[in-house]
Amino acid sequence: MYTFLLSIVALLLGYFFYGKLVEKIFGIDVNRKTPAETMNDGVDFVPLGWARIFLIQFLNIAGLGPIFGAIAGAMWGPVAFLWIVFGCIFGGAVHDFFSGMISLRMGGQSVPEIVGKYMGVGVKQFMRAFTIGMMILVGAVFIMGPAKIIAGLTPDYLDVTFWAIVIFCYYILATLLPIDKLIGRGYVWYKEIRDDSKSIVPYTFIPYTLKLRIVKY
Repeated sequence: MYTFLLSIVALLLGYFFYGKLVEKIFGIDVNRKTPAETMNDGVDFVPLGWARIFLIQFLNIAGLGPIFGAIAGAMWGPVAFLWIVFGCIFGGAVHDFFSGMISLRMGGQSVPEIVGKYMGVGVKQFMRAFTIGMMILVGAVFIMGPAKIIAGLTPDYLDVTFWAIVIFCYYILATLLPIDKLIGRGYVWYKEIRDDSKSIVPYTFIPYTLKLRIVKY
């Protein structure tokens, strides 16, 4: 419990202090209009209130994190807190922040397009292929991870293969159907919340197939 509480404290300190340093180094402009405002097309660039986008982003990030985090803790002990906490503060959070801020300044472009602008078409095509490969690996993890967990909670004839097929079919349907719009309409309790406040970083980004959706808090 002490290590857990210390980890929470470390994350909060990292957010308030190291986060401020990162913002200062990058030179953010809270008055800059995001592509969600300047390029609003109702599909890939959509302004949203901070409460709704926070919940959507939380659902995207959460994923298997709580599951794998608990497994890592059970396998390797409290040392797992070290790379989870410090990796988040100095690695993951900074990476996501810089990726979003760079995309914000480049008109909502994704990483391959930004890289291609400065390093040429060949590198851009390589980054596209690399991104697709990484997404396949991530997709495999997000299929097999839940499948193994659910298989352990269900009868033996509902094995890992069965649940992997079910989850894969769900992902296909989620890709073909406008799930994002359905989810957005489903947050009834968030629809009444008006965004009249300014966030320090008034944007975030959500992977949408192979594109980036830039949204305002």
